[in-house]
Amino acid sequence: MGDHGPAKGFGRWLYTTNHKDIGTMYLWFSFAMFLMGGVFALVIRAELFQPGLQLVEPEFFNQMTTMHGLVMVFGAVMPAFVGLANWLIPMMIGAPDMALPRMNNWSFWILPFAFAMLTSTLFMEGGGPNFGWTFYAPLSTTYAPPSVTYFIFAVHIMGASSIMGSINIIATILNMRAPGMTLMKMPLFVWTWLITAYLLIAVMPVLAGCVTMMLMDIHFGTSFFSAAGGGDPVLFQHVFWFFGHPEVYIMILPAFGIVSAIIPTFARKPLFGYASMVYATASIAFLSFIVWAHHMFTVGMPIAGELFFMYATMLIAVPTGVKVFNWVTTMFRGSMTFETPMLFAIAFVILFSIGGFSGLMLAIAPADFQYHDTYFVVAHFHYVLVPGAIFSIMAAVYYWLPKWCGNMYDERLGKAHFWLSFIGLNVTFFPMHFVGLAGMPRRIPDYALQFADFNQIASMGAFLFGFSQVFFLFIVIKTIRGGAQATDEVWESPEGLEWTVASPAPYHTFTTPPAVK
Repeated sequence: MGDHGPAKGFGRWLYTTNHKDIGTMYLWFSFAMFLMGGVFALVIRAELFQPGLQLVEPEFFNQMTTMHGLVMVFGAVMPAFVGLANWLIPMMIGAPDMALPRMNNWSFWILPFAFAMLTSTLFMEGGGPNFGWTFYAPLSTTYAPPSVTYFIFAVHIMGASSIMGSINIIATILNMRAPGMTLMKMPLFVWTWLITAYLLIAVMPVLAGCVTMMLMDIHFGTSFFSAAGGGDPVLFQHVFWFFGHPEVYIMILPAFGIVSAIIPTFARKPLFGYASMVYATASIAFLSFIVWAHHMFTVGMPIAGELFFMYATMLIAVPTGVKVFNWVTTMFRGSMTFETPMLFAIAFVILFSIGGFSGLMLAIAPADFQYHDTYFVVAHFHYVLVPGAIFSIMAAVYYWLPKWCGNMYDERLGKAHFWLSFIGLNVTFFPMHFVGLAGMPRRIPDYALQFADFNQIASMGAFLFGFSQVFFLFIVIKTIRGGAQATDEVWESPEGLEWTVASPAPYHTFTTPPAVK
């Protein structure tokens, strides 16, 4: 702030270039978006509690399915991982801050405006986006409400934020590592984010191109996605999923890094197979670019195309299996203790594997004709994203919160939050496998009577899971405001080995200096 000294109050947050402040703002913003996206989900589950129209109009139901997906993906999961990257990467590699601190500030502050604009569409004439989070044309171009233009602008801003954040992360990791820290000595969280950042830079411009073509079709008379003008609606799906499939790996790779930090700490053993974990992450990232059309098995592609995308998709199970094997082997015969972060990490490994198995089922092209567009798909991706992305973020918060604020959270409350979330998650999403296999289509506000029982169970689980997150908010605020002082060695080993939260992996060649009070 020039000669006027440091900014006070709100100005401190508005102008800050400190990676810890920016990481904190990302995390709080993502938590607010998580609660908002959760409210949208609870509207969906309340509507589906019983058949027969009860709570909301079908049109509003469609807006909720769209907004829930968009807010959770772009507002909750991605900013949370960027926030963790901001906090942890400089400390893990021994850098004083991020490489481009002003751009760091800018990449955060455009996000609240993007999401304010996105949510404001719900109050516009004609309502908000009602075409699902994948916004397939021509539904999103020819038949969309007028608010779709604001939705497109909001997506552009989110993409710009992601690209700037990724450039910053790559520049920081490649240029600012401490002397002696080679790439193969970096903690795995840093590795997973380096690879994720390259993915983001590669696919975000594709999404920008996709929504720009939509904009042209809506306002400027082009026919990219209109068959009447010589375009092709299937082109939209190709362009969207060429972004969308790497995107789902963008939402899981940083989670792999978090879990690879937490499991060794509480098993009191170095991570098994460090190099293979790095190569597996890179393999998953590469393969994510050549499997996009497995979302499109039912559009009528040639049999050779179906076979290619089927085999390429099944191939991703190999590096993912390597990772699961390494996590399990790290725990094998370790001196394990089960603090809250470890509980979330173990739940991650088990439930993420369930999501992986249902994904393998969906990868089989002839079988996918049966599963496509049913609740089985909803069950699959929620088993990957909720225990995968969300649980890993929660694990990270419990694991690093003592380092962030200097206070220890209440272990009993943390465990209570874990069990409520774990039970709520499974009660919500496991029955969806059954109704999906029985043929219940997704994205519908009403359904046949035979699906009523499982939908009722799922809705009860959803409210349990949702309200558990308010409890999580209470725990975090309670910890920040006070509690037992965290020691330098937060997670003490029963064998006397000292493992600090600053150095969760044994690949550090230096000790992290204590945070300045």
